[in-house]
Amino acid sequence: MSDTSPDRTPPNHPPRLLDRVRQTIRARHYSRRTECAYVDWIRRFIVYHRKRHPSEMGAADISTFLTWLGNERQVSASTQNQARSAILFLYREVLRVELGAIEHVPQARMPVRVPVVLSRQEVGVVLERLRGVMWLIAAILYGAGLRLQECLELRVKDIDLTQRQIVIRRGKGQKDRITVLPASVVVPLTEHLDVVKAQHMKDLQGGYGRVVLPFALDRKYPNASTEWRWQFVFPASASVRTPSGIPSPRICSRTGTTSAPCRNCSAMQTSPRRWCTPTSSTEARWVSEARSIGPDGAHHHWLRTSQSYATAAIRAKTLKSMPA
Repeated sequence: MSDTSPDRTPPNHPPRLLDRVRQTIRARHYSRRTECAYVDWIRRFIVYHRKRHPSEMGAADISTFLTWLGNERQVSASTQNQARSAILFLYREVLRVELGAIEHVPQARMPVRVPVVLSRQEVGVVLERLRGVMWLIAAILYGAGLRLQECLELRVKDIDLTQRQIVIRRGKGQKDRITVLPASVVVPLTEHLDVVKAQHMKDLQGGYGRVVLPFALDRKYPNASTEWRWQFVFPASASVRTPSGIPSPRICSRTGTTSAPCRNCSAMQTSPRRWCTPTSSTEARWVSEARSIGPDGAHHHWLRTSQSYATAAIRAKTLKSMPA
């Protein structure tokens, strides 16, 4: 099976262009969404110009692409500015090329919009139609003022049921903040955490129960990945498998809730050497977080991810590799 993972570069070969973009973005600790957006716009820019290498193009080609986005594709001002920022990042930070002025394409002006805000009655109607974990997530989003990504990446240690507050880690702009925990979700959240903890204890008994950790915490605290406080509040029904000798894990799209070996992936059922196809570059961040965990005598590790990691990876299309 061919491997198109961004982290699997053949030895003695320079990294591909998009790999260099990812490495430069991660060195600056940009968010995963910024990384995905920038890589996608750079890919579109290259494909638009019939896969010419950006080093062979200049300001005129950038102007043509941005003009096409605004006139032909009729994208919004924010989208056009995002594409512009991604391409300028490529030339200035990755290729180290000064383009000068990009003529005929002024930076699009952002229109001032009136926000659409649901009334309390409308929010109530929405919540009445939700059940279980989905209701709990929506209630926290509304009651605590969290962004979706922030809610799905909550860990157990970030929730204080006694003080009724939530600590948001690495939010927008890599900033932490504290917000309130709605009283109406305390009891359902407590019951949900009991279920998640029971599942975690079951995983530990099976030799699994690890979770991905941010940055290099897995090296600083080797046992933290199995501790309850580091587990995700809303764990995904997907695990990352890291076998000994193979540096790049894959995400397994499963419908079960345990982190035991995949029962629904035919690729792994037919041969232990085959892997689920990588689904998106979103996996790159947590792959780098997970791959530093070495073998501990077992043939492989299974790592629990949050719903935000799994959802983005499962729903995204497989990214095609670009020429260096």
